[in-house]
This record gives sequence, structure tokens and C-alpha cells, in this order.
Amino acid sequence: MGISSLKLLKYVLFFFNLIFWFCGCCVLSFGIYFLIHKKFGVLFFNLPFLTLGNVLVIVGSIIMVVAFLGCMGSIKENKCLLMSFFVLLLIILLAEVILAILLFVFEQKLSKYVIDGLTDSIQRYHSDNSTKEAWDSIQSYLQCCGVNGTKDWDGKEPESCPQDSQAKGCYIKAEQWFQSNFLYIGIITICICVVQVLGMSFALTLNCQIDKSSQVLGL
Repeated sequence: MGISSLKLLKYVLFFFNLIFWFCGCCVLSFGIYFLIHKKFGVLFFNLPFLTLGNVLVIVGSIIMVVAFLGCMGSIKENKCLLMSFFVLLLIILLAEVILAILLFVFEQKLSKYVIDGLTDSIQRYHSDNSTKEAWDSIQSYLQCCGVNGTKDWDGKEPESCPQDSQAKGCYIKAEQWFQSNFLYIGIITICICVVQVLGMSFALTLNCQIDKSSQVLGL
């Protein structure tokens, strides 16, 4: 691989990460927006920090940090930054694989845990504003009521519930949505993994070529 190919690879990796850095900014902005406006707040009392806003802030921050390392490492041809970028991507990829395996193996236990957590949070609807706002946002957005149906509210459905006695529960509706979009979710997940592997390959290749170019130039 010559000097021209090295430059091409460098700029490809740079713009590749620049796009993801802007995506990370968008995700972080949405997370901050949800936190400020307190939308989709606490649903699980045992996990008070597990809110959509917090998750988006964490994910957006991670994307920005990783993409920044990729941008600076490629444009500066800095081996240390490139290897940091490679290692972080590898850790994230392994974490995603492990998470997918755990979700598959403990699917039923996780499902029961989620249902129990949501049922418990319904009991706190009138005593906790964050939980109330979370349920109101979800029920309005998904047009659902309760966990498994209107009976979860003991005949006192909040105004955010659809005006339909046969309205489906939010867990059931979310599960149906996931099943109907399983193919698209799978494609997106595979694309993300492929992009991560390509990013790792580019970083490793560029790192190796920097050494070779230094030897050719006698540095």
C-alpha cells in the first residue's frame, strides 16, 4: 500500500468517524431533551437511573468519544489514538454480543422481571411524579393502557389511557411492535456490527501502514 493509499484510508476513516460523531451529538441532544422535559422518566423503581434520557445520554457520549478518537487518530496518524479507538470498538462489540446472548438465554426471566417492575411502578403512579410522567408519555405514545390492559389500573385509568375498554397493555403492545419489526431490527443490528468491524479493520490497517510508511521514509 503506497502513500496515496494511506492518505485515502486515512480520510475515509476520518469522515466515517466524523459522521458518527455528529450522530452521537444528536443522540446526546435527544437524551438531554428528555431529561430536561422529564419525558419517559422512571419506570423501574429498583433501577431509578434506567430512563430513556439517561440511556441516550450515555450512548451518545460513548459514540462521541469513540468517534472523536477515530477522527483524531486517523487525521493525525496517531498510533496511540488509533489503537484506543480499536480497543474501545472491540470492547463495545464484545459487550453487544454478550448482551444478545444473555437476552436470548434469560428471555423468560427478563420478561417476568420487566412485567413485575412495570406492575410495581403502576402502584407508584400517584405518589411519584417521574413515574407518572413516564406512564403518561408511554401510554399516549403507544396508545396502550397499563401493563397487560386496563384492569391493571383497578378501574381508575389515567387520562393518558385510550378511551377504549379493550385497549391493549403497554407490554403486550411493545412486544407486538418488536415482533412485527424484528426483521428490520435484526438488519439494523447486523449493519451496526458490520460498521464496527469495518472501523476496527480500517484502524488496524492504518496503524500498520503508518509503521511501514515510517520505515520507507526512514523515520
